[in-house]
Amino acid sequence: MGELKNCPTCGEFFNYTGLREVCNPCAMNEEKQYEIVYRFLRKRENRAATVERIVEATGVEESLLHKWVRKGRLQPAMFPNLGYPCDSCGKLTQVGKLCGKCTQELKSGLRQFDAAKEFRDKVNNQEAVYYKDQK
Repeated sequence: MGELKNCPTCGEFFNYTGLREVCNPCAMNEEKQYEIVYRFLRKRENRAATVERIVEATGVEESLLHKWVRKGRLQPAMFPNLGYPCDSCGKLTQVGKLCGKCTQELKSGLRQFDAAKEFRDKVNNQEAVYYKDQK
């Protein structure tokens, strides 16, 4: 059984079943726009078009292009200049939620955190030895 949601595009209520994030009329409109974009990209001279060029030529919103690339409907392997923004810095990426640079920064931060935690644990687990000054 679905739940009642507002369509993020038009604001109308629709029965959300987990398949689409938008209502039926908006989904049909998105499909028409997808066909326009796909026909544009199928031409050999347009395969290397950037997101900005595709928006300019087809009139489709940039957010829809990002959504289609993220869902795998437009494959970056076939269209190399397509991507979607990194969740951290906004730079275009083609895989995952973070670009390569942000991924490396996150991994580095995690390594530093693990090393600091290991050091704290080692210090806390050591037995304290106190020396008495003998005169």
